[in-house]
Amino acid sequence: MASLKEIAKHCNVSIATVSKALNGYSDIGEETKSYILKTASEMGYLPNSSARALKTKRSYNLGVLFVDEALSGLTHDYFNRVLESFKTTAEAAGYDITFTTSGNVAGKQMSYLEHCRYRGVDGVVIACVNFFTEEVQELLRSEFPVVTIDHVFDGKIAIVSNNVQGMDELVSYILSRGHRKIAYIHGDNTAVTTNRLGSFYRRMQREGIDVPDEYIRSSFYRDADEAARQTARLLDLPDPPTCILYPDDMAAIGGINEIHERGLRIPEDISIAGYDGIPIARILQPKLTTLCQDAAKIGEQAALKLVKLIEHPKTTLIERYSIDGTLFPGESVRDLTKNDTFSAVSRGK
Repeated sequence: MASLKEIAKHCNVSIATVSKALNGYSDIGEETKSYILKTASEMGYLPNSSARALKTKRSYNLGVLFVDEALSGLTHDYFNRVLESFKTTAEAAGYDITFTTSGNVAGKQMSYLEHCRYRGVDGVVIACVNFFTEEVQELLRSEFPVVTIDHVFDGKIAIVSNNVQGMDELVSYILSRGHRKIAYIHGDNTAVTTNRLGSFYRRMQREGIDVPDEYIRSSFYRDADEAARQTARLLDLPDPPTCILYPDDMAAIGGINEIHERGLRIPEDISIAGYDGIPIARILQPKLTTLCQDAAKIGEQAALKLVKLIEHPKTTLIERYSIDGTLFPGESVRDLTKNDTFSAVSRGK
C-alpha cells in the first residue's frame, strides 16, 4: 500500500497537500485535489483506520442489535434483507458493522450498552427485539445515537414499514374479489401487530362488515405450526371464512399445510394471503397473495439516518420515516365476483 510520502513524490506536491486532499480540505485547488485522489486510488492507498479514529473521534463502526424471539438470526426471511441493505449502505458511507450482544463477551458478562462501549461503536440500529427489556431501555437512554426499526420511541429516529397502508391495501384487494368473510391470524403483541389489526378492522368497518370475534386469532410471527393450529380452528367453525390472512408468509406456509392435509384446494376451496413478500411467496403454487414490505429501502434509510445522526447531530431531525409496501396479487385469493357458485367450505356448509 502506498504511503503519503510516495503519493506526494508522484504528484510532485508536499505531504501536507496530499493530506489535505485526502481529508477534504477546501484550501487547495479542485484540479490538484482530483489529481491527488485519482493517484492515491491508483496506487492503492488506504487510510489507516486507527489514525482516522484518532483524528475524527469516531470508530466508523455501527452496532446492530437484532434478536428475534425465535432466535432465527440472519435466517430471518424479512430482517436478513433489511440488514443486508443496512450493511451495504453503511459500508458505502465508510462504516463497518458489529452485531451487538449481551452475556459473556471476551470473558466478561456485558449488557448491550456495555458491549457497545467495549466495541466503541459510533451508533446503534435496533431491530426485531423486545424493546421493553431493561437492557434495551438502558441502551436507548445512553449517549449512543440510536435508530430503531419498526418501533417508535420519543426522541429517537424510527424507520417503520407503513403497516397501516399495507394492511389496508391487502384487505381492499381481497374485498374487491368479493370476499366478506375474512379471518385474520395476527402476530404477537407488538406495535406492528397493533397497527395492522387496527387497519384491518377500520377497512372492514368502512365496508359495513362486522368481523366475528372467532375470526380473529393470535399466533406468533414466523410460527408455521401455530398458524396451522389456528387455521384448523377457523376451518372447523360452523360458518368458516372464505379467506384467511396470516401474520407473515412463513406462517402462511403452516396454514397451507393444514389446508392441504384436509384435501382442500387454494384458492378454489379457501383463499389465503400472507404478509412480507419473501421470495418463497412467488414460487409457491399457487403464488401467495401478499403485501411486500420494502426491506431494502428500510435498511438503506436506517443506515443513512444513523450516519447522518452521528456526523451531524445538531442539525439532524428526530423523526419517524414510514416506508410504503406494495401488493403482490399472487394467485391465492379466489375472485368470487366471477362465479356465484363456489365450494361448500366457502359457503360455510
